Amino acid sequence: MHELSIVQNLVSLCEKNAAKENAKEISKIEIKVGRLSGVEPHYLESAFDVYKTGTICENAELVINLQGIVVECLDCGFGGELSENDFTCPKCKSQNLKVTDGEDMYLMRLEMK
Repeated sequence: MHELSIVQNLVSLCEKNAAKENAKEISKIEIKVGRLSGVEPHYLESAFDVYKTGTICENAELVINLQGIVVECLDCGFGGELSENDFTCPKCKSQNLKVTDGEDMYLMRLEMK
């Protein structure tokens, strides 16, 4: 389960940001997880719940926003989110698509005290 190493890195990033701001506690962590990122949100939540004990994030709420797959069609110019993992342009049926969002995981927001 690589979600544990992701959580370890996330908590480390939170600790660094808190130190810069002289914060004593993180109360909320908001992340964006793309559908194509390879990260399983429920495993990420479980790993976070276990790992956060004894860290600056111990009382933090983890908010996971799922990002759909956003594409641009290189044939007709369509830009938008795919409703399914069907990599066919909904407008012209081309498969010449470029993924513009939904492949990564980002730390979007921290609330600190």
